[in-house]
Amino acid sequence: MATLSAEDKNELLAIVESRFHTHMERHLDAVWSDVLTKLKTDSNKLIALSEMEKTGGEPDVIRLPNGDLVFCDCSAESPSGRRSLCYDEPALTARKKNKPSGSAVTLAEVMGIALLNEVTYRHLQTLGAFDLKTSSWIATPGAIRQKGGALFCDRRYDHIFVYHNGADSYYAARGFRGMFTI
Repeated sequence: MATLSAEDKNELLAIVESRFHTHMERHLDAVWSDVLTKLKTDSNKLIALSEMEKTGGEPDVIRLPNGDLVFCDCSAESPSGRRSLCYDEPALTARKKNKPSGSAVTLAEVMGIALLNEVTYRHLQTLGAFDLKTSSWIATPGAIRQKGGALFCDRRYDHIFVYHNGADSYYAARGFRGMFTI
């Protein structure tokens, strides 16, 4: 597992704190000092946060409908450093030609985050307009995945769409959004 220098940690926290205060509408009742305390007690969360930031996710705190506070990718478009990936490792292995560099599920695991599911993706869209030009893989139910498919979402015509594709497909404009509980 990677580590962050004190300088990198301070720089990351300054960026995230600024974003937190700029977008209070995403977490009306959250207090930065509480978030900071939880982050500082778990180095794995700081590493995950750093990876989200490095790959273009612009992570920010959001409150989920169940009350949990999470760091979630809030970049306007699917994070640029996490695109052109198939859905998961079995799809990557099954692909014989023109393999992408990796898979969304595996990269999320390595980063220490989870893909958004449909409910969380739709909730994120109530906090802003995301994926107007890109799309994002989402956690796919096992019954769909067993048949070779995977789900992705985007926002077009001021509507949130959920689509399906072969799990082995990949596109330059499709990435994934992730999150972790604070």
